[in-house]
This record gives sequence, structure tokens and C-alpha cells, in this order.
Amino acid sequence: MAVLVITGTDTEVGKTVATAAVAAAALAAGRSVAVLKAAQTGVGPDEPGDAAEVARLAGAVTAAEVARYPEPLAPATAARRAGRAPVRPRDVAEAAAKLATEHDLVLVEGAGGLLVRFDAAGGTLADAARLLAAPVLVVASAGLGTLNTTELTARELRARGLDLAGIVIGSWPDAPDLASLCNLADLPEVSGAPLLGALPAGAGRLAPADFRAGAPSWLAPRLDGTWDAEVFGVRQAP
Repeated sequence: MAVLVITGTDTEVGKTVATAAVAAAALAAGRSVAVLKAAQTGVGPDEPGDAAEVARLAGAVTAAEVARYPEPLAPATAARRAGRAPVRPRDVAEAAAKLATEHDLVLVEGAGGLLVRFDAAGGTLADAARLLAAPVLVVASAGLGTLNTTELTARELRARGLDLAGIVIGSWPDAPDLASLCNLADLPEVSGAPLLGALPAGAGRLAPADFRAGAPSWLAPRLDGTWDAEVFGVRQAP
């Protein structure tokens, strides 16, 4: 798995922190890692973006962006309003492929959900994943409403012939409600893919050293961690 594409079921589900955890676990396993943000929106020219935040939390990764736009909008809209060239799926694929020649693992983080548009032609992160023939990791929320958005994302990936690597819960609450607890079993059921981790709420606010130490325990072995979905579910049971 030289390239892993990371998307979310929506915005604000913990995608960047999950990307950082995957990067930190891979680094701890002795792998070299690059993080590529496909389209960074909502930041100025000299402000740190999501790739920089991954590097801050995870450590010695190569952080890169394909393009950035100042307004916090979908990439196609942000590019149009800024009067700048949009990101094309091929641009993302080419940048990721180049990084893959120099690193053991390249994490390609999208913007928002899977079908957020990059350009006027309707290009998306899914198109970039297809060009790369890369598996896609989906970051989902824990609670009520997540089953619908997760299943829709999984169905779209399969309709496009893409490999759904698994699901990671981007923020697991300190005091999970009934819906969250049930979703530990239901998320794999509706997505047809394994649950590969659950990040504790507030993980992104940890000191970097604590984040790096904890990351492998939040992720399954496929993501260079030690987390076990069955054991986690038993421990969370009331």
C-alpha cells in the first residue's frame, strides 16, 4: 500500500487528525511518510494548512499541497471565486505518484467528502483514487446519522470500482451514547468494510509527543497499529 487516499463522510469528522494518526503509526513502524493535501481551502498564503497540522502532530513527514485557496469553500467554488486554476484529479494523482517514488507511504487527504468537486468538470477525490488505483480509507463520525453517510460513501466507492480499505471513527466520545455504541457493530455492516480504528475525542489537542505515543493504539494492524475492534467493543459495552 504505497498510496492511501483518506476521505470523510462529511466535513468536520476528524479527517485531518485521523490522517495524522495514520502517519504517526506508520512512522513508529519505521516507514517514511508523505502527506499530500489535494486542495487546501480557507487559509491564507502563509498560514499552516491541514498537511502542516499532520506534520505537527505526527512528526517527520513530508507535507505537500497541490493547491490552496483563501475561502473555506468547496475547492471548485473556492478556485473560481479566487480566479485561480482549479485542482484536477490528474494533478493530485501525479503529485502523489511522484511522492510515492520517494516514500514508503503517501497519504492523500481530500477536502470534505468523497464527491466534493475539484473543478468545473466535476472531478473529485474518487477520480484521483481511480487514477492512482489506491485504496480509500473513510473517516466517519461516531453517533446518530453516521450510518447513512457512511453507507452512501461506501456504495459510491464500490460503484466506481474502488477499494474501500476500511472505516475509522474520527472522534470517539468520552461518554458514548447508545447510538455510538450500536454503531461499532453497525458501521462495518452497512459499509461492508472493517472498522480500523477509533480516535479518542480531543486527540488533536494532545501534545505532539503524547499524540505520537497514542496513535498506534487507536488504529488496527492494517494501519500499523494494535487496536482491535472486538476488544474495543467489549470494553465500551455498558
